[in-house]
Amino acid sequence: MEHVTVQGVEVPAVGLGTWQLTGEECYETVSNALDLGYRHIDTAQMYENEEQVGRALADSDVDREDVWITTKVTPGNARRDDVVESTEESLDRLGIDYVDLLLLHWPNPLVSFRDTARGMAELRDDGQIRHAGVSNFRRWRLRRAREKSTIPILADQVRFHPFYTHGALREYCAKVDTMLTAYSPLAHGGLLDDPVLTEIGERYDKTPVQVALRWVTGFENVATIPKTTSREHLAQNIDIFDFELSESERDRIARPSYLKSTGLFLRNEMGI
Repeated sequence: MEHVTVQGVEVPAVGLGTWQLTGEECYETVSNALDLGYRHIDTAQMYENEEQVGRALADSDVDREDVWITTKVTPGNARRDDVVESTEESLDRLGIDYVDLLLLHWPNPLVSFRDTARGMAELRDDGQIRHAGVSNFRRWRLRRAREKSTIPILADQVRFHPFYTHGALREYCAKVDTMLTAYSPLAHGGLLDDPVLTEIGERYDKTPVQVALRWVTGFENVATIPKTTSREHLAQNIDIFDFELSESERDRIARPSYLKSTGLFLRNEMGI
């Protein structure tokens, strides 16, 4: 497993996203991921699956300190006291003493990030979180958060794939040594049979999904958290570091399209 190194911190470049995974399906998926070598698990208060993630971790043979755990505070818990209280509740559900990374899940325009960051700093000082960050923050909002924060911002987690490339944000993150964590790297399933990825994959004996994930992880300071419940696909998703894409291949893969990205997102949200 390769790692992303930001601010002197190493984070596994590929993790498991758990959005929409609940109950025993979540438990089994996280258990399989840990067994296959995943050491980066992403959850959130909004996902209502922290308990299952924690149970899978407790039942695995993997030591807690060897797994990077990220969870996220809901926007409604963005105020300082709510950040602290809700994170302590998350730790109880996860059954662990600390999370490696705590993110604010979405911006809350009614709460200054300065207040949110104070809560995160308190949690860090008490040893309940190791690092802090944000999610779904555009470049200007990330810049403002960094200016207001009393704690370093380690990461910004955003939707990121070949149709939604976040060029300005990605370049800014690289400039300020912040990790960009890519969720939905497969464009909500829109890349599974993509002809460009299929053609390139044939050269390396890789699937379109593996090519897409290698494209994502080829950027500086970028990690990714694809989601799948299939053990076979879990194994494939981390088997991507034995080949390198050429610059011309990377250029072909990147096809920014707001309309296409939005259409795939809405299709996924509506279950079409």
